[in-house]
Amino acid sequence: MVKSELIELMAAKADITTAQAEDVVNMFFNTIVESVTTEGRVEIRGFGAFTVRKYKAYDGRNPKTGERIEVPEKKLPFWKTGLELRQRVDGLGAGSRD
Repeated sequence: MVKSELIELMAAKADITTAQAEDVVNMFFNTIVESVTTEGRVEIRGFGAFTVRKYKAYDGRNPKTGERIEVPEKKLPFWKTGLELRQRVDGLGAGSRD
């Protein structure tokens, strides 16, 4: 599912316009992005958590030339799936609905 399909599905299920659904979806994603970039974590119980992982600097190699390059330290977003979602996807557990 892509974002536009999510918007259309939400509009149909909530009986709202596509524009209103788009506003809600954009607000949701923007809030997650803002929280992860400022606070470093967003947790949605049963669904999962967005966090920021820090990586130390290291010496790497350019795969094309083999030249040694320094890779600076960096922070990257990371997603960890919640237990209930994992179980539902796998078809196990009390959270499973068919």
